[in-house]
Amino acid sequence: MPFPANSPSVDELINLPAGELAELPVEMLARLQGDLDHAARQLKAANARFNAALEVRYANRAAEARRACGKDTGTVRLVDGEFTVVADLPKRVEWDQERLAQIAACIAASGEDPAEFIDTTLKVAERKYAALPEAWRKGFEPARTVQTGALKVALEPNEAAQ
Repeated sequence: MPFPANSPSVDELINLPAGELAELPVEMLARLQGDLDHAARQLKAANARFNAALEVRYANRAAEARRACGKDTGTVRLVDGEFTVVADLPKRVEWDQERLAQIAACIAASGEDPAEFIDTTLKVAERKYAALPEAWRKGFEPARTVQTGALKVALEPNEAAQ
């Protein structure tokens, strides 16, 4: 059967060894990549719709259960038929960095150690590091570790092939 009729489906891809996939013609790989991108978009949309439906069904009951427990956020368990519904409303806290620095300075001025109350993270933006004079960069190097992420490969048709 000629390409593209013999192209494996997204479902069949799961069971194909990576070595076999790697040997497929580049046109077939490009088509599979497009099929996977399309499937991922569909799954993302379906997940969003499904999660919205769960929220419509359980949000009010979960809010009532949280109020009954005297809390605004967190996890509550509801019973629906033979299922336990776990509804989690996470707490997201953000701190004003300038005000925290002022508070830390006040704590230090009073003779206490602000590290007992405030976590501090130091980091250097890669853009700023690259802009440093070389002599300065050498001073930063012992404190710097570079790791790589996962390789991402995308297949795009050449402009001449379009």
